[in-house]
Amino acid sequence: FANTAHGCNSIMASKFALKLADILVTEAGFGADLGAEKFLDIKCRFAGFKPAAVVIVATVRALKMHGGVPKAQLTEENLGALEKGLANLAKHIENVQGFGVPVVIAVNAFPTDTRAELDLLVKIAQGIGADVALSEVWAKGADGGVELAKKVLAAMDRPSNFKFLYDVALPIKEKIETIAKKIYGADAVNYLP
Repeated sequence: FANTAHGCNSIMASKFALKLADILVTEAGFGADLGAEKFLDIKCRFAGFKPAAVVIVATVRALKMHGGVPKAQLTEENLGALEKGLANLAKHIENVQGFGVPVVIAVNAFPTDTRAELDLLVKIAQGIGADVALSEVWAKGADGGVELAKKVLAAMDRPSNFKFLYDVALPIKEKIETIAKKIYGADAVNYLP
């Protein structure tokens, strides 16, 4: 769990998996602000990993919630709320782009999503510079994930200019300030005695 630890499997588990497969997928839970930041800045740093791509999973439902839609109304089309909620996804994309890694958005599509909502999500995510693929695994099984797999493989073929968010030699307060400002959009960090 990223709220109590680094949010992903161990370095040993990843190194073992890489001995058995050409591609390793790590789920770094808790979004691109907490889980992905810890994966990229902590695990990759100390394991010597350089990710080829990052996938951010998004749903119309969650983005509408970020846009202020009450749970009881999430199945109703609401492009205004979706657009408002897409600011959240934009920040996650920006966070990952700050690490210099190609980004793919996996739109976890559900039958309650309207075509207009899916089109808006794709348009805005592409406009920010992310590749986007509909993941329809929920409805179509493995066949519903083919587009996503192709987009991820294509992203992995592009150059990755992976870099860490901060220098590990910085004092702890500078590391905290860097994360707070670059990942969370803070203006400053205040410490209490």
